Amino acid sequence: MRIVLEHLTKKFPNRDKKIHEDVVAVDDFTFEIPDGKLVSLLGPSGCGKSTTLNMICGLEKPTGGKIYFGEDDVTDLPPENRGVGMVFQSYALYPHLTVRGNILFPLQNLKGKDKLSKEEMNRRADEAAKLVQITELMDRKPSEMSGGQQQRVAIARALVRMPKVLLLDEPLSNLDARLRLQTREEIRRIQKETKITTIFVTHDQEEAMSISDMMVVMQAGVLQQIGKPQEIYDDPCNLFVAKFLGTPPINVFEGRVENGWLVIGSDRILHIRGVEDREVYVGIRPEAFVPDEEHGPLVCDLKSVEVMGRDTSVVSTHAGIQGLCVRAIIPSDAIADPNGDGKVRFSLKPKKVHIFDKESEARIPFELA
Repeated sequence: MRIVLEHLTKKFPNRDKKIHEDVVAVDDFTFEIPDGKLVSLLGPSGCGKSTTLNMICGLEKPTGGKIYFGEDDVTDLPPENRGVGMVFQSYALYPHLTVRGNILFPLQNLKGKDKLSKEEMNRRADEAAKLVQITELMDRKPSEMSGGQQQRVAIARALVRMPKVLLLDEPLSNLDARLRLQTREEIRRIQKETKITTIFVTHDQEEAMSISDMMVVMQAGVLQQIGKPQEIYDDPCNLFVAKFLGTPPINVFEGRVENGWLVIGSDRILHIRGVEDREVYVGIRPEAFVPDEEHGPLVCDLKSVEVMGRDTSVVSTHAGIQGLCVRAIIPSDAIADPNGDGKVRFSLKPKKVHIFDKESEARIPFELA
């Protein structure tokens, strides 16, 4: 099912009576979700991603704009008539019902021409349980299961009505790190098998990047960037997107373009063209650093070297850095020994270096000279 949002807007009354303007939770959203894809709405808490999901589901009525499922305008359609399955962060299972009872519950409430026989309901429940791999748990109560198992039950309950659209609102937030990894892999597997258009809300960029066909990055109710995860990571449209994606986060420096050189402090780090002389922010991904003790143009003061098995994290400082330190991630077999002066020198991978306008914070494209 293709989903189209046209100028979608949601405003809430301001609780502060001294401020008469409404709070804009979602501001003029326009984008298209292709049929059969898994799309993540990604952003910090309070950015409007759950509100957007609730409007797609029908739990919230838009202040303005339209929502289309395929060619059908569903903006004013009740949630029960939209053909969506919803999975919440809190699982929302009925504690007095077994797993089978929880999965069957949506089917037992169907009426009229949609009503199913008992045999058909049980067949669908068994298929949904098999899909999420909880067949052996059908007679258990929620209190007898782990958090990951309960979340699988919630997904099965959402899938049992064979929805056109599956909506997941931070479904992994209540799980520990190992279960989060396992469950997100299961969600991706289920989505690929069912080919249901799926919208996944999360504030965790690692989750979004690992399972999404597309990501929609949001901030303060405003759409920032849409694209494939790796494309957004490699080509962020602005400083917010660059800082939000990546672990460890991007290193941001105060810099300038001067006579065709990108300069940080007194270090001329790249010879570039296509950018006029100006003050800029320079974003350098942790994996952009290449130890080069003889010719490295970026000179930092070494603080520590942290060996992390496959990789080594080199922590240093520089006069131009925003924040406490510069963090470089290099292979463990790379040489990262400082000179006797306590300095560490780096060459840089140009594709992992970004320049941003100081006022708008938009990314400035450049070419190597």
